Amino acid sequence: MESIQIRRIYEPPSAEDGARVLVDRIWPRGMRKADAALDQWAKDVAPSTGLRKWYRHDPANFDEFAKRYRAELAEPPAAEIVRELRTVLEARPLTLLTATKQLELSHAAVLAGVLGEAMAAEK
Repeated sequence: MESIQIRRIYEPPSAEDGARVLVDRIWPRGMRKADAALDQWAKDVAPSTGLRKWYRHDPANFDEFAKRYRAELAEPPAAEIVRELRTVLEARPLTLLTATKQLELSHAAVLAGVLGEAMAAEK
């Protein structure tokens, strides 16, 4: 299937979303759980608190952040969730949701890249 998209949790759900997975460690401010329409809240796949605080969404730190976050994704419990998300992705589209404003500089973008690479390697 292999359709991965990244969206802000504050955007309304779409019919094209497929499985909707929140990948933030902290619940998004102002979002009611009933409005989120989630299939899963995968807290443990989010960057560690230390890494998130170090990064501060500073574009100058993104490459190093991505490198460190990829290393975290290779370790439990994040690695197990990555495997689960790959299984979901084999069956239907996957939308990674985050509260982050700059999606292209977010952990969700890094995670989508990891998932896409893993799916391509299986082919």
